[in-house]
Amino acid sequence: DFFRLSRIRSFQEIAFEAAQSLFQGALLNRDLKAIIEDAINFDAPLVRLDQSTFMLELFHGETLAFKDFGARFLARLMKHFLHDAKQETLILVATSGDTGSAVAHGFLGMDGFKVCLLYPSGKVSKIQEQQLTTIGGNVIALEIQGTFDDCQRLVKQAFLDADLRERFQLSSANSINIARLIPQMFYYLRAYSQLHHSVLSKPLIFSVPSGNFGNLTAGLFAKHIGLPVSKFIAATNINDIVPKYLERGIFEPKPSLQTLSNAMDVGNPSNFARMLALYGSVEKMREDIYGASFTDAETLEGMREIYRRYEYIAEPHTAIGYLGLEHYRKQVGSDHVGIVLATAHPAKFLDAIEQAGLKPPAVPERLAQALQKPKQSVLLTNDFSALKGFLMAM
Repeated sequence: DFFRLSRIRSFQEIAFEAAQSLFQGALLNRDLKAIIEDAINFDAPLVRLDQSTFMLELFHGETLAFKDFGARFLARLMKHFLHDAKQETLILVATSGDTGSAVAHGFLGMDGFKVCLLYPSGKVSKIQEQQLTTIGGNVIALEIQGTFDDCQRLVKQAFLDADLRERFQLSSANSINIARLIPQMFYYLRAYSQLHHSVLSKPLIFSVPSGNFGNLTAGLFAKHIGLPVSKFIAATNINDIVPKYLERGIFEPKPSLQTLSNAMDVGNPSNFARMLALYGSVEKMREDIYGASFTDAETLEGMREIYRRYEYIAEPHTAIGYLGLEHYRKQVGSDHVGIVLATAHPAKFLDAIEQAGLKPPAVPERLAQALQKPKQSVLLTNDFSALKGFLMAM
């Protein structure tokens, strides 16, 4: 009934009903409604490419990436529960690109909160770095000499450190925090609500560009509460830990490799543990998830193909989602509805668009403003003592 009625409801109404069933009395309805209306103040439009292929555009929020959904919701939820906390809350965030700026903007200007963004030096796009390092206020950008996996390791170490835990109320805004994933369920429901009834009889496939696997895990949650999805495609770059697991049944984390789709350069995805908890075995997981991985050369060709076929400009992560869907269709045919999650605005990846030989899109005003500001970051080694020393001295 919820899914039938979702077709005549607003995004906020869909989100509220789904959240209500999950929070089950932990929040007053009026508070939950206020949080959702403030956090989800932009849409996730479904753009039709052809009869059976759609892009779900998740980049219409403040920082032009899908992370805005989770970050804004999490910030408002934490503010609600921690409004009378005695200690300052320190939010530590490892970011491979988009998470950091989304979380920072989510918490920007909130009393009682400080945000430290840890990002790998030289491994995020120029535009992403400008977004991370020009926020100011209660946000500090820490440029780590290492990889995203190093940043993630440092955050996890900080949570276990007795001195830091005594000094601050520590919290994460990475997808290890379940409150980041819950609102990401909402846009899967929103996608379904926008499909024309003429295609609802066909199987529904979501192709999800994947790195830390929070986005895909949120989709699995949506399926588990009843969204009729027949398959999820886990589309990765050459950091193909999960596609390899689906193929061989062995989970082997590896050091991450740098690619054009940098937000997916993750060698040990945090959310794999949740996926395994949902399914229990590789055999069960294979029933719902199909894995595919792509090189940078294939990614660029995918970007060109999307433009040739549909005159649609996709950045590298979205292109990998598209390639995953096409790869799946070559195996099983295309008698289904395929929805690709378009995770970031193409203007955030102008270098890659230039490399693909495509005409660059117009840069949105809020991104243009970030490009004009001076970079402000603190350079640290990837040694935990350096991070701890900096945080204790704050």
